[in-house]
Amino acid sequence: MSERGPSAAPSHESSPSAPVTVPLKAARRAGLLVTFILGGLTALPPLSMDMYLPALPQVTAALGSPAATIQLTLTSCLAGMALGQLVIGPMSDKWGRRRPLLTGMAVYVLATAICALAPSAGLLIGFRLLQGLAGSAAIVIARAVVRDLYDGVEMARFFSTLMLISGTAPIIAPLIGGQVLRFADWRGVFVVLTAVGLALTLVVWRGLGETLPPERRQTGGVGAALRTMRGLLADRVFAGYTLAGGFAFAVLFSYISASPFVVQEIYGASPQAFSLLFGLNSVGLIVVGQVNGKVLVGRVSLDKVLAVGIAVFMTASVALLLMSAGVFGKAGLLPVAAALFVLMSAMGLVLPNTNAQALMRTPHAAGSASALLGTSSFLVGAVASPLVGIAGEHTAVPMALVQLSCSVLAAGCFLALCRPWREREPMAAPAGTTAQADAAAPADPAAP
Repeated sequence: MSERGPSAAPSHESSPSAPVTVPLKAARRAGLLVTFILGGLTALPPLSMDMYLPALPQVTAALGSPAATIQLTLTSCLAGMALGQLVIGPMSDKWGRRRPLLTGMAVYVLATAICALAPSAGLLIGFRLLQGLAGSAAIVIARAVVRDLYDGVEMARFFSTLMLISGTAPIIAPLIGGQVLRFADWRGVFVVLTAVGLALTLVVWRGLGETLPPERRQTGGVGAALRTMRGLLADRVFAGYTLAGGFAFAVLFSYISASPFVVQEIYGASPQAFSLLFGLNSVGLIVVGQVNGKVLVGRVSLDKVLAVGIAVFMTASVALLLMSAGVFGKAGLLPVAAALFVLMSAMGLVLPNTNAQALMRTPHAAGSASALLGTSSFLVGAVASPLVGIAGEHTAVPMALVQLSCSVLAAGCFLALCRPWREREPMAAPAGTTAQADAAAPADPAAP
């Protein structure tokens, strides 16, 4: 844990309007609670998106709207999560983490409750947008809190631990949604999400203290926030890790978008077999993420681990493209499933380490940096996802081609911008911060 980082555990006298910081030893004692809180925050966005998926046909019938219109309830939530991070991240750099997080969570609970009561598709779309905007506070501030509390390899380890918690959310969310629909209609899904949001808000209020003390906060208004973001993007190394992580996330998004169609329609798997394969791939990602955090980090340079991860999913993408194009004859489900498993598992080496390496350069603006990381991933993924079906429903070539293209772009950004073989100058804190003395990025102890 960083010796600069304050605690994440408040005293009993804490309140939303009175952020509390307490000694580092208390933070270590509260480490398990803080881990579960931050894991819950990072799991909230996928729960909000995926728990609702089984209810889409029911929503279409109940509100009497076309399926294309109801699909906008997913798009609006995703757009809100992407854009909200750009606002809430800089806010947390200026006002601290606790106040924007609790405000965002309160608005999330209110918006989700209204979604449960929405009488029309238009109102549901609008409040799903608000739900996404407010819910983005959870993921963007969770990453910033990790940066406040941890440095170096400890931060990479913690991101891998978070993956163990948040990585299960996309797996269990549709299952929970399906079970809710056995006892209630589609509005019951939003009732459950409201309860989850309310419980998480109360836990944050009681268990997560302020991690950004006043002396390390940004000064200035909107102009200063924009200058900070511009400065972050102008830093070649930060931009390299951000883009590499964004393109890796696009590989993941393209898999999520195309795999139901590819596995079931092209390769003839049953829905149950697809669910099993999807679950196994998610387990592979989580397990490799834990190997990254528990075994590799601290022993091997983060850049070397990241390079191996990118090389592995690029190789898997090449194999998928060759099989999809019929270079080796007609491929069956087993080799395709094996390539998808390798590709997904490699994400456990890439996603935690791109986040850690990018945030290590930005102790002076962790909220803004987290916002740029999250927004770039969502936007690049959203652009890549529709391309997987561009050639129709009878070929997996577009999926494999998108994955290979994004893999090559991730590798190119990593090599051309991050230049891991060179010694790097630390990023200087911009003039608008009060934490210029803390701006130097900590070294990776395992780096050569």
